[in-house]
Amino acid sequence: MKFINKYICIGAVLFSFQLVAQNTLTKKEALKITLENNYGIKIANNNIKVAKNNSSIYNSGYLPTISATSGANYSNTNQTVVRQDTTISINGAVTKSYNASVGLNYTIFDGLGRKYNYDQLKERYDLSELQARETIENTYLQLFTVYFQIARLSENTSSLQEALKISKQRLKRAEYQYEYGQSTKLELLNAEVDVNNDSIAFINSKQQFANAKRSLNIILGVSKEVGYDVETEVSFSTLLNLDDLLSEAKSNNVLLKQNEKNIAINEFNIKVNKANYLPSLGLTTSYGWNKSENPATSFATGSTSDGLSAGLNLSWNLFDGGSTKTRVANAKIALENQEILLEQQEETLENNLKNTWEDYQNKLFVSRAQEQNVITSQNNFDRTEERYKLGQVSSIEFRQAQINLINTKTALNNAKFDAKLIELQLLQLSGQILNTEF
Repeated sequence: MKFINKYICIGAVLFSFQLVAQNTLTKKEALKITLENNYGIKIANNNIKVAKNNSSIYNSGYLPTISATSGANYSNTNQTVVRQDTTISINGAVTKSYNASVGLNYTIFDGLGRKYNYDQLKERYDLSELQARETIENTYLQLFTVYFQIARLSENTSSLQEALKISKQRLKRAEYQYEYGQSTKLELLNAEVDVNNDSIAFINSKQQFANAKRSLNIILGVSKEVGYDVETEVSFSTLLNLDDLLSEAKSNNVLLKQNEKNIAINEFNIKVNKANYLPSLGLTTSYGWNKSENPATSFATGSTSDGLSAGLNLSWNLFDGGSTKTRVANAKIALENQEILLEQQEETLENNLKNTWEDYQNKLFVSRAQEQNVITSQNNFDRTEERYKLGQVSSIEFRQAQINLINTKTALNNAKFDAKLIELQLLQLSGQILNTEF
């Protein structure tokens, strides 16, 4: 519980209302809203509450059990009592009795099984917090995958809108030229086809843009659609290096931390089962009260008694058919499997981290190269557009320069957002994503 609360900000609800008033949903605001409203995080939060309840003193067996019982009996009979010199007959002989007791049972010693089970429950609570952390980390990646997809589509849509505007201007120019006999019908038809193609591309991109926003709403936990844009600026960390990431991953990766907790849980499981080899000692004590009221035919017309009793009971299962031995042996095997799994995860993590690091470096290089390509394509398009207006290049050459510019801008958007997502994957693998400023 305390783990999730560390990352949930109370002001998140306020940001939900601000989304309607402002047009830009920042990354920080998206995080705050997600931590407050995301369904998966809410479930993880509840799982922590369950684990906390399970690890409390009330579920440990350390506390005694106290029970109270009471009862009353009533009888109405006809009785005839024959004595040496007399006979007594009573119709409606009433007998009443009452009883009440309070009992206490407490296990003084159970072979330390209770202690180890309590320690195991605490480890399970810690494990639930790590599982919640994993949920939050995965939600971070889901959030930014969709967030950056929206940013990507936003920039791509803007590029396509600009391309459509240019194509419409070209179509208008072609219409004038054709009208005054300065161009052929083919030039006009080509311009119309290009406008239609650009319109289709623009509409499809707008549809994808809207779909991505709806997907983001699910992650945010927002029940209704709101009109917002997202930040499209991307900055990369300059402090990352592979050696530091590997070191951080070994000590902070959430999957490794969970496996370490599972090893501790299995170690306690062995001790819990071994406790069955030892005797158990219990204390029982009770206080009772009894009262009876008898008819005249009885020797005593009534009685009342009360008293306190206590006792110790010792039990020792000297041989249980080998079931305890089997459970201990299986618990040891389970521990060994968990240790093997940890070794496998450590090797897999190191391999994944190295592969992701190389992919990250490649994506950064591609992003920088695409930035230069955009500059070159923009210059080429500007010059081609000027020459096209002067009639020095054909419409086909102009269209090709326009397509090249669109493609390079799209490639740049893809490269920079892909690189940023891979950077987040590196931070998650190294266990640092929740401590990163966005």
